[in-house]
Amino acid sequence: MSKTGGTIFILSDGTGETASTIVKAALVQYPDRDISLVRGKNIRTEEQIENMIDEIRARKGAVVFTVVSHSLREKIETLCHEQNVPYTDLFGPLLTMFSGYFEKEAKFTAGLLRQTDEKYFKRIAAIEFTVKHDDGKEVRDLEKSDIILVGISRTSKTPLSIFLSHKGWKVSNVPIVLNVALPEELFQIDQKKIVGLTIDLDKLARIRKNRLEKLGQDLSSDYASSQYISDEIEYANAIFSRNKRWPIFDVTEKALEETASEITRLIAVRQGIVTTENF
Repeated sequence: MSKTGGTIFILSDGTGETASTIVKAALVQYPDRDISLVRGKNIRTEEQIENMIDEIRARKGAVVFTVVSHSLREKIETLCHEQNVPYTDLFGPLLTMFSGYFEKEAKFTAGLLRQTDEKYFKRIAAIEFTVKHDDGKEVRDLEKSDIILVGISRTSKTPLSIFLSHKGWKVSNVPIVLNVALPEELFQIDQKKIVGLTIDLDKLARIRKNRLEKLGQDLSSDYASSQYISDEIEYANAIFSRNKRWPIFDVTEKALEETASEITRLIAVRQGIVTTENF
């Protein structure tokens, strides 16, 4: 018997976006059919399933479902079979195959894809924000930062910022320049977000000289001289002394990951939040 139209019900324990994409990809093969899609989201109980299947049977629809719970998948299959409702399980066979292949049962936790997507987009937003706010380039919206790093040149502000942004933190970094006042915006925001960075004088001198060599620039410039660096560190320490709420981290001989971990632990405590790792 030919059918000119119909209704496909997508049942999901999440948003149903995955199933909807797959169904739409398949339906383009039926351009002459008038087909409606109905999404049943966040299906987590047998009662929800029973209500949905009753409606689907009444509307003579078909079911496509992505539900990770084994018991709920069985419930959908049983009711569809009993009420003569066409159905397809998109996840079940795939999870069964993967479990055999990996020799490990799936977590069977609903909504994991959405959680992963949210983490991904949060990380991308954090990276974009951090790049935009590198080296004091943008100070008008510092309050949107999760962390603000302050220090003289070559104290790992930018590498730390980028590393932290990949963990989902929105980071700004503001340079301390000898005898130049810091932007007023820095003192108008939540001071618990601000972290000072310092480094050993001799170590910094070596770092700066190496940088000048790579750039083919004059090694005798103030930038790499011990006296100039000493003045910079003294100037920075004076700023830190006046702003006692800023914790100071010495990055000398420390791995980037170690400093980042220490900073995030402190910020999490100070702001009353919990840190999360990447997927």
